[in-house]
Amino acid sequence: MRVSFLALSAGLILASLPVASDAQRADNDILPASVALQKQGEAAQHQGNLDAAVDYYESALAADPRNRSAIIALAQVARAQGLPGKAIGLYREALLLEPNDLTALTGQGEALADKGAVEIAREKLADAQRVCRGECPQVAALERAISAAGETKRVVAADAVTPKPAVTTTASSQN
Repeated sequence: MRVSFLALSAGLILASLPVASDAQRADNDILPASVALQKQGEAAQHQGNLDAAVDYYESALAADPRNRSAIIALAQVARAQGLPGKAIGLYREALLLEPNDLTALTGQGEALADKGAVEIAREKLADAQRVCRGECPQVAALERAISAAGETKRVVAADAVTPKPAVTTTASSQN
């Protein structure tokens, strides 16, 4: 009886030990379930079913929030749906995971240009050129987007696309 209690205790201790947590996994070691869901999202996106693609990409992120490719894919869908503000925020999330991600830098720059924030888009262009250090098609696409947005002469203040702090209320302040 005492031996089984010790074995049970040891088993509980081993079960409570952390396994390869997010902090221990490499940045490019995305969980396979997340990758599989992302691939289903890509298939839906290629078929033109953007709503299903969004569902799959969001599921991929629920499975592994560090799946930067799924975040970028969601941002691309948001741009395709005419939601540049949402795309800007999603690209920002991807850049938090990897500040030198060329696709995220140029995508965010294009979304900023879509929104009319040409000066901030030019800052992203400078960042992308620093990362690329040569001729990159993403940088050329961003240059074209900035040029096209500059022709419309729509000006957006920097604070219009800068994230705002969340406002929380407590129960006592609501009374």
